Amino acid sequence: MEILPGIHQLKLPFPLQLDQLAVNAYLIQGDKGWMLVDTGWNTNQAFSAMERQLREIGHGFDNITLILITHFHPDHYGLAGRLVQASHAKVALHQIEKDFIDSRYMNMDGLLDQTAEILRANGVPEKDLPRLQKASLGVRQYVAPVSPEVVLQGGEVITQGQFQFEVVWTPGHSPGHVCLLERSLKVLISGDHVLPATFPNVGLHSQSGTDPLPNYLRSLRAIEELDVDLVLPAHEHVFSGLKPRIQEILHHHEERKKAIIASLSEGPQTAYEVSLKIPWIVNGITMSFDQLQALDRRLAVMSAMAHLEPLHREGTAEKSQRDGTVVYSLAGGR
Repeated sequence: MEILPGIHQLKLPFPLQLDQLAVNAYLIQGDKGWMLVDTGWNTNQAFSAMERQLREIGHGFDNITLILITHFHPDHYGLAGRLVQASHAKVALHQIEKDFIDSRYMNMDGLLDQTAEILRANGVPEKDLPRLQKASLGVRQYVAPVSPEVVLQGGEVITQGQFQFEVVWTPGHSPGHVCLLERSLKVLISGDHVLPATFPNVGLHSQSGTDPLPNYLRSLRAIEELDVDLVLPAHEHVFSGLKPRIQEILHHHEERKKAIIASLSEGPQTAYEVSLKIPWIVNGITMSFDQLQALDRRLAVMSAMAHLEPLHREGTAEKSQRDGTVVYSLAGGR
C-alpha cells in the first residue's frame, strides 16, 4: 500500500496469524535502490508476503539496497539475514543493539543465566523461575541474525532519493531503538516507540540499560516536540495526532505509577508481588497477572521493576533485602 508517493507499507504476518501483531515494514524509494525499514519475523509466510507485495509494486528483493532496523526485537529484525542473502543489501542498526546480537540470538547461555538471576532477585518463586526464564526461547527460530554494516548512533541523515530521513535515537522500549523523521513531509516512522493503540512494553533487564522507563519518557517528550503530521508505526495503522497519543502514553505510565504506589502502601513487596496486584494490558485486553502467559508474566515483572527503580531513586520508595530478594516499601513508612 502506497502511503505517500515513494513510501509503501508492507504488511508482514505474525507466526501465529494474529492480525493485531502483524508488522508494518516500510519500503522507501531512492535513486539507486530502495530502503526497507524493518523486516518482520523469519518465516516462510513473512518472506512470501514481502515478495508478493514487492512484486505488486513492480520490484523484487534485488531492488533493496539498505535495510534499516528500528530495533532488534525478533519481529523487526528476524528476517534480516534471509533478506540480505536475497538482496545483498546493507543492514543499518544502532550500535547498542549491534552489541547485543550475539548474546541475544546466538550464544544465549549467559543471557539466560542473567535473566534467572534478575527474576530470582525480584521475587519470582523458584517453581515458576524456569518457565519465565526460558519463555522467549521459542522466538529464536524466527530470527536469522546478521551483523549490520551501517552502525547508527542517532543524528545521522539518510538521503533516499527525494527523502531526507533523520535518525532519532529513542531508547526505552529497546535501548537502541530509533525513529526516522522526514522533516519536510512532517512524517515520522516510529517503530515501536509510539503505536496508535498499544502501550509499548518497557522493562528493566540485563539488556535494557539501568533507566529504561526514564529514558522512554524522555524520548517520548523529545518526539512530542517534533512537527509531525503523519506517524508510520511498526504495528496497527498509520495515524495522525502524535501529540495527543503521546499524552495518552504518558498518562498510562502515570496511572501505573499510582497503582504501584497504592500496592506498596499495603507493605513492603518484591517486584513480583507488585506485579500480582496491578492490571496488565495484552493486545488491548486488560488482564490480571494470573491470566498472563509465561512471557507476558516475565514482561510484567520487568515492567514493575522499571517503575520501582525510579520510585526508589526519586525517594518515594525505599529498597532493602528480604531473604535474598529485593524488597520495595514506601519511604518514611507512608
